[in-house]
Amino acid sequence: MSKRSNHRKVHVPTAFELARDELFSHILRCGVLEAADEHRSEWFDDTMAYLGERYEELTAAQIKELRTLGERYCRPVQTRPEPVETAGAV
Repeated sequence: MSKRSNHRKVHVPTAFELARDELFSHILRCGVLEAADEHRSEWFDDTMAYLGERYEELTAAQIKELRTLGERYCRPVQTRPEPVETAGAV
């Protein structure tokens, strides 16, 4: 009998992934989804500064990308128009 190698690759999250997950968690817990645009902008300014200090290995470009992801996450869902059915479709 041969022994099966039970080596599994363990994914170690990057600093960016950890910061992204923490940002989304903060968004959900802090009520920023319901905040006015002005307050939301201030909140993001403060939160990005905090994440930049907490995850020192992040570059300025990564911090900017995190903010973009967070701001997109906070946007209301846009509904798509219903598809128009063609006459006589089977």
